[in-house]
Amino acid sequence: METSQYVDYILDQTVSILAIDSPSSYSKEVTSYLIDTYRAMGYNAIHTVKGGVLVDLGGRDEDNALVMEAHADTLGAMVAEIMNNGRLRLSRIGGMNPNNAESENCHVITRSGKKYEGTFQLKNASIHVNPDYNTTSRTYDTMELVLDENVKNKEDVLALGILPGDIVCFEPRTRITESGYIKSRFLDDKLSVGILLGFAKYLKEEKIVPERKIYQHITVFEEVGHGGSCIPSSAKEVLAVDMGCVGEGLGCTEHQVSICAADRQGPYHYDVVSALIATAQKLDLDFAVDIYPFYGSDAETALTAGYDIRHGLIGPGVYASHGYERSHKDGVRNPFLLLTGYLA
Repeated sequence: METSQYVDYILDQTVSILAIDSPSSYSKEVTSYLIDTYRAMGYNAIHTVKGGVLVDLGGRDEDNALVMEAHADTLGAMVAEIMNNGRLRLSRIGGMNPNNAESENCHVITRSGKKYEGTFQLKNASIHVNPDYNTTSRTYDTMELVLDENVKNKEDVLALGILPGDIVCFEPRTRITESGYIKSRFLDDKLSVGILLGFAKYLKEEKIVPERKIYQHITVFEEVGHGGSCIPSSAKEVLAVDMGCVGEGLGCTEHQVSICAADRQGPYHYDVVSALIATAQKLDLDFAVDIYPFYGSDAETALTAGYDIRHGLIGPGVYASHGYERSHKDGVRNPFLLLTGYLA
């Protein structure tokens, strides 16, 4: 199968989605974009009560449905305190680590929709002035958001309409290199959302009706632990498509599709994992099977919510997770082909 058109489509969609702010709970703009995109392909896409996106891709066996899940929410922060000097103390959304967010451009979104730029900095951030610059631990208590506004005190900030609880978004800095690498914050998991869109486009353009009913569920609370807690009642299997871990002790690279055998919650369903491995072997894909030591997925959230369901997890290999992440076009192609072989 010629895949280049679908890989290019996935990357184009990923870049578009990455440009839309969507820290957990702040998702209306990105989900509206996704619903419009699905509907333009001819699918019936709806908002869930929680704010996610549910799409029926069709299929013959409605009693043996499968739900594909990926999450469009990202890490981020909230304004926790407006300090007397006009700086902002932040509280994390998800696992936004201050160690790799230092000096990052960001912006505050007020409840009225205004946006104010700033930079996330160490307090007393000048190395030529601060004698403890090199030894200070980077935490949300030792760092602050410096607004690019003429504010000198708390009252000046309040006059802008900024309040505690306002969302803070960090710039993704998305780039695609000539060698095929894609670099950005929040490839976890917007790259997988792009892959799901590519799979939906593939079914439509190739006029494929899957053997079993397939749904896609784009969740918006995964980074805070409860994204995939609502799925159609006819579903017998849930397959999360989320970033594959790349790092010491693991086999996966940015060029591969990762099949997760287990994570911190325990093993994924043995039969599902076995079927995914068999499909990857049959198609001669570049893949790795790994155990993720510090990881949880939307598929497990469904089980925690009480669903009697089989579960699995695959994804594109992504390096430097929750930081400035990197993957590759090959890492898009391989999971896309695994999905087409496993489901279509």
